[in-house]
Amino acid sequence: MIEAGSWVMIEQIILPPGKRAPGLPPDTAAVPLQAKVKGFLAAEAIPGEIATIRTLSGREVSGRLIAVNPGYTHGFGDPVPELLEVGPEERERLRTNAGI
Repeated sequence: MIEAGSWVMIEQIILPPGKRAPGLPPDTAAVPLQAKVKGFLAAEAIPGEIATIRTLSGREVSGRLIAVNPGYTHGFGDPVPELLEVGPEERERLRTNAGI
């Protein structure tokens, strides 16, 4: 049992596979459109069961409780070598054009 007020993540099914937009690639159309939302648990809940949370913006959202104390795992991917060279090249170009 997870206590009320805990930072958690829930999962909601927004559209089941049969209700998704026509024209989607078959592998996309075969899975549900889902949302994962983080917030504070409104009442005690059991992982895997339906729970209600209050988000940081104050919305109340219900869905299946999937994580307790979730972190942030997003990133911006691997560096692009071509872009790593742009900054030094542009600084040199500005230095040359400015006569520095």
